[in-house]
Order: sequence, then structure tokens, then C-alpha cells
Amino acid sequence: MAAATISELIGREKAAILLIALGPEKSALVFKHLKEDEIEALTLEIANISSVMPETKEAVLEEFYQICLAQQYIAEGGIGYAKQILEKALGADKAFDVISKLTVSLQVRPFDFIRKTDASQILNFIQNEHPQTIALILSYLKANQAGDVLSQLPTDKQADIARRIALMGRTSPDVIKEVERALEKRVSALMTEDFTVIGGVDAVVEILNAVDRTTEKNIMETLEMEDAELADEVKRKMFVFEDIASLDNRSIQTVLRQSIDNRDIAIALKGSTAEVQNIILSNVSKRLADMIREDMEYMGPVRRSDVEESQQKIVNVIRRLQDTGEIIVARGGGGGDEIIA
Repeated sequence: MAAATISELIGREKAAILLIALGPEKSALVFKHLKEDEIEALTLEIANISSVMPETKEAVLEEFYQICLAQQYIAEGGIGYAKQILEKALGADKAFDVISKLTVSLQVRPFDFIRKTDASQILNFIQNEHPQTIALILSYLKANQAGDVLSQLPTDKQADIARRIALMGRTSPDVIKEVERALEKRVSALMTEDFTVIGGVDAVVEILNAVDRTTEKNIMETLEMEDAELADEVKRKMFVFEDIASLDNRSIQTVLRQSIDNRDIAIALKGSTAEVQNIILSNVSKRLADMIREDMEYMGPVRRSDVEESQQKIVNVIRRLQDTGEIIVARGGGGGDEIIA
């Protein structure tokens, strides 16, 4: 290969040159982590390279080294820290180039620079923002972090923001960039150009699972008044049947003492894990456990929708007992109409 500047090489050519420079033993170790089509493409690229100029090999190795360093710095202190260190070592332009290449592969999320920030500090940044802006920012944080922030917001704002997160769909990258720049200008250049799907019911469920029970109750009561259909959807996902495994034996026995049809228990268990089956059956009498096992065995295949309906009946009992304080739930989150054999 004739002498070429690093900017003239495409990614596959750089990868091939890097593997040539590493030698056969180290390259073999790299291949173990690649897909079959990637190995074929790189092998073909290597075969097409008759020779590599020393300066080209050196440039590829140097770039690889810089990206490895950047990745290490990001792991240690985040994007901002990596950028700061690399700017001192390489200059602003080179640092930007290295970080940009790395963040494309890492798919760095917007607002990454505050994902390691204390909730009270984030609250100081955003508490006076419009509720839609707050909802956007919380949608990008870790669920427990967003839950902490939501819990510290005024109660009259909490349900409104939770509702906005649940109803949020696609957000233009320009809007995200504008909000992000207001919080932290130094990461605005790392944004992608694709529309990003954020928020949604699953996002608000995760956040509500992370807040304290009082905050959750306040939000759910307000949602029920303002949007009963949305509140019902959120409530259904707040606790799923498999989360029964997180209950203690006394709570499970309290649930099973309610007016739950034995057939619903059998159908619900038909589509559950062995762990949940064992937990439920170990908390009823031996005679009842044998009856339920017999029902499960002789009822044959059942539709997924029937399983989910029976499981939801039991989950509704659990939620009611939780609301009355008769049991304490350690909370969790999960559908087609497949057949359960």
C-alpha cells in the first residue's frame, strides 16, 4: 500500500493495517471477538494489502492508542473528563476528533455529563425549567437517578412531569441539543442527528418504581384524575406477576387467602417460571398444591392472553393489598398471543 494519510483510509482499511501491525498471534485473539462476516471482510482486506508504508502503520497505531486512552478516560470520569485530558495532551481539534470517533461507536446518550451527578445538584439545574424540559432531561437519566430528582420536585409538579414523560414520543435532535447546551455546552457537538425515541410508559414505570411510595401514590392519584386510561396502563406495568418472587412467604400467603379462583392460579402458573411456581405452591397446603398441579397438567395448552389475564387478576389483588398496607412490595417491570404448552 502506497503512503496514505490517515484521513484517506476508511475504517476497514485501518482495521486491516492495525491487525497486520499487531501480528498473527494478537490478531487471532481479536478475531475471536468478531462476527463471521466481519472476519471475512477483514481477511479479504488484509489479503488485498501487499505492503504498508511505515508512516501509515505508525499513524494507524497512534490513532488506535489515542482511542484506547480516550475510552479509559471516559470509563474513569465520563466524556467531559476525557475531553479535558485529551485537549491538554493533543490539542482541542485532535481531542474533538478522537472523542467524536469513539462516541459514535459508544452511542453516547444525550445529557451524559449529568448522569454521574447527585440528584440534588441536578434539581438545582432544572427545577425552574418548563415541565416539558424537565421531563425531557429525566427521560435520559438512569431510572433511580430520575426517581430521586422527581421525588424532590414540588408535589404539584410531579404528576404533570410523570405524565409528560409517559406521553413523550420522538424528540427532534435540535430540541435536545438546545436543552443540552443550556445545561452543558461542552457536549453539544456529540449529539447524533437521528430522531431519538425517549420517554414512554415504560420509562415512567421505571422511574415510579424508583421513587418512594408517597411520591408514587401522589403521582398515580393525580394521573387517575387527569388521564385514567394512562394511569391504568402505568399501574398494570408497575408490578408484574413474576415479581411475586420478591415477596416474603407471609405476604404470599396473605395474597393467596384472598378470593382467587384456583383455576386462575393454575393458568397463571402455567405461563410462569419454575421459581414462581415453586414459591406459590410451597405457600399453600399440600392438598391444594396437588390440585393446582393436577389442573395445570390436565388443562393442556393455554393462550398467552389467558395466562396474562389470570396473572393480572392476582397482580390486582397484590396492588390492592399493597395500597391498604397489608403487604409490602419490593417493586419491578413485562407480551403476542403465543401458546403456553
